[in-house]
Amino acid sequence: MFNIDPSVFLEQSISDEIREQNAMIIERLGALPDRWQFEPHVIRQRRIDGLDAFPPGPNVDHAETISIDGPGGDLPLRVIAPQTRPSRGVYLHIHGGGWTIGAADFQDMKLQRIAENTGLTVVSVEYRLAPEHPYPAGPDDCEAAALWVHENCRSRFGGELMTIGGESAGAHLSVVALIRLRDKHQLTPFAGANLVAGCYDHARTPSSRAFSQDMLVLGDRDISNFTKCFLANGGDIADPDISPIHADLSGLPPALFSVGTYDALMDDSLFMAVKWMSAGNKTDLAVFPGGCHVFQSFPSAMAEDSLQRMDDFLNGVAG
Repeated sequence: MFNIDPSVFLEQSISDEIREQNAMIIERLGALPDRWQFEPHVIRQRRIDGLDAFPPGPNVDHAETISIDGPGGDLPLRVIAPQTRPSRGVYLHIHGGGWTIGAADFQDMKLQRIAENTGLTVVSVEYRLAPEHPYPAGPDDCEAAALWVHENCRSRFGGELMTIGGESAGAHLSVVALIRLRDKHQLTPFAGANLVAGCYDHARTPSSRAFSQDMLVLGDRDISNFTKCFLANGGDIADPDISPIHADLSGLPPALFSVGTYDALMDDSLFMAVKWMSAGNKTDLAVFPGGCHVFQSFPSAMAEDSLQRMDDFLNGVAG
């Protein structure tokens, strides 16, 4: 059971550092052209060029990309193994980007940190992106990657502990993969889920509808357009495979939900954490005052606190 201090939602709880950082993000992104004047493939390239909230970070020299058989052909997986300690299993990572942008090699440094601090080899999924590959392509790829990890964890990565997680759309896809493995394959192999600022309800929670479009990373129109890309071929937004807030969540692993109070998807994490707990699963909820969407990508004392809590969570789960 989690216990949240109500003061985290108060304006006076936001540190000066985070206030200044949020203002800097708004100023920087507000000076850029409206991203939605471009086609998704152009938005992806602009992100690579650093013209987005989350430009790619430097690559890790020892990272490697392997390919497995996926439902759409070769499915690349980005592998980052710990260098200072033996691998004790896998952290299956699913990147964010509204199911539309982003890549498995954009956050090597953050994933290397997880590998070194937890002893888990990080395997990041290069799933197919919408709208060129709309639902169910992304979820199908993540399901295939999760099955592959289940089958190869000990032989390829030196341990049996399997964990999963991601940011934003990646948190959504992590939950969908867990439910699919349970329901379609009668498997519950993952010992923990690290879920950061996920989108779990495509009908939209109150915070996502109310969040102003002031370019604090993610706004109402962004969420709407990302959903349109993801569901370009249609789909019932009440389908648990699309909006896992509607799913039977019983029998799923312990989860850590992390979100900031200035995140348009705050309610998704608050609502999902309560449902996760009410389904009988061990649940932890970490709410951070003034944190924007995936604020852990921007350096601050609060980001460090959140990342440390994730490391502690992954170190605390048992296979």
